[in-house]
Amino acid sequence: MLLTGAEIIIECLKEQGVDVVFGYPGGSILNVYDALYRHRDEIFHVLTSHEQGAAHAADGYARATGKVGVCLATSGPGATNLVTGIATAYMDSVPVVAITCNVTLPLLGKDSFQEVDIAGVTMPITKHGYIVKDVNILADTLRRAFRIARSGRPGPVLVDVTKDVTAAACEYTKKAPEPIRREGHYTQADIDAALELIAAAKKPYIYLGGGAILSGASPEVREFAKKLDAPVCDTLMGKGAYDGYDPLYTGMIGMHGTKTSNLGVSECDLLVALGARFSDRVTGNTKLFARNAKILQIDIDPAEINKNVRVDVAVVGDLKEVLPKLTAAMGQAEHPEWTAHIRELKQRYPLKYDKSQLSCPYIIEELDRITKGSAVISTDVGQHQMWAAQYYHYTKPRTFLSSGGLGTMGYGLGACIGAKMGCPDKVCVNIAGDGCFRMNLNELATASRYQIPIIQIVINNHVLGMVRQWQTLFYGKRYSQTVLEDQVDFCKVAEGLGCAAIRVTKKEEVGPAIEKAISMGRPVVIDCLIPKDDKVFPMVPAGAAIDEVFDGDDLKEEKNEQSV
Repeated sequence: MLLTGAEIIIECLKEQGVDVVFGYPGGSILNVYDALYRHRDEIFHVLTSHEQGAAHAADGYARATGKVGVCLATSGPGATNLVTGIATAYMDSVPVVAITCNVTLPLLGKDSFQEVDIAGVTMPITKHGYIVKDVNILADTLRRAFRIARSGRPGPVLVDVTKDVTAAACEYTKKAPEPIRREGHYTQADIDAALELIAAAKKPYIYLGGGAILSGASPEVREFAKKLDAPVCDTLMGKGAYDGYDPLYTGMIGMHGTKTSNLGVSECDLLVALGARFSDRVTGNTKLFARNAKILQIDIDPAEINKNVRVDVAVVGDLKEVLPKLTAAMGQAEHPEWTAHIRELKQRYPLKYDKSQLSCPYIIEELDRITKGSAVISTDVGQHQMWAAQYYHYTKPRTFLSSGGLGTMGYGLGACIGAKMGCPDKVCVNIAGDGCFRMNLNELATASRYQIPIIQIVINNHVLGMVRQWQTLFYGKRYSQTVLEDQVDFCKVAEGLGCAAIRVTKKEEVGPAIEKAISMGRPVVIDCLIPKDDKVFPMVPAGAAIDEVFDGDDLKEEKNEQSV
């Protein structure tokens, strides 16, 4: 059938099963929006307040559903406003297809109005980028974009289309999407070497990353952990891959990981890294990381092998395929002394906070209690992000959405909107500090426009909390530009943007506020006023070994020793 380029874009989206997109129109992409209007009953378009919000919403949709998220933007500033969201998705391996439209072909390269080489701009932060100058290759280019976004290690792909291509016509034939085969490059010898390490281990530890979620391998991870009889820790991206209530689970590892995980990994004789890339926030000083252990790494991306930490054995493959082979070939391991030691560490070093006053950990625990760990939680970046990782018990994958690699302030609200569009039956909550919330709070208007019933919890301490924490501990309490004592009233802002608002100043108000917000069926902001000097503990200083982890009690003890 003969279709215009704009109509082909819509038909290709339908081919791929896309039923919701996020975006913002403009001159160069008008033909696409005109075609979208005619298919508005098949593809729902969410008009965000800013293109960055559209990119984050597509990202949140993808993380929560496992599908490819789609965002649309026009040329020039519309396209460049997507960049932070694309980079966020790239760093965390999130499948997103960003479709932009550029000036017409005769105007390319002439500094035309709203012309930007967006494919060039985003080259380092996408799996692949295209600029389509011929309508005859448009359909196949879009199909390749979706295939690339989903295959292997997932990630964002950009397709830029000149405006004249969206107006030109050519013959279109519908095609079903090709199945994705996430094959690895491992051999039986790799499997045998892994089994040899596993059999020799007396003190094994499992370290989970985001790949355990992306591969859909949570059931396989849990079976493997039971067969290995090993404690399990996770990264920020790995939250939910393993049940947060399971006795073998020891919490997050790294800069703000639990003492149990950090000390346990430092003592183990085998570290099994599943879908994890040994980020600097996990390893601390790489020369001292897991220094007593052999390391087995299983990952789909060969580029991650020996990139940050040297490993003893690597299996390059999909966890969902590799783990069952290992589990089936293993005997039932038993490490009673080792697991008893880890249980003793958990009892000796529990997470704790000041329970005498309103605090973020208390708010997170109340949210966990009320939602029974079943909500989809998105966060921005900072202290609240770490508290959300520490104090909420994630029992299922795709329930924790956070910018791990890029650390994008302003990510969470758009992501929460995207998650709710993809998971309408789940309670979706964004947790943001007041500093982060300011960056993209305009997306409250998006939530109210469509009456998307998300809950926005603002952890309001009137400071840039994480930066202030570093200034307190390492910069002599010189609070340079981290104090937000001003006249902004988030409740009034929320109401002005069409949302309900609740202010919380006492512990006893937290539970009722959350329950009320869930029952209201509309977007709600809960503004929680907490002390400005609360700190996230435990903590590992930058560049230190992870077994140098300390908490508030350690600081008090050190201060007492210095005063003697």
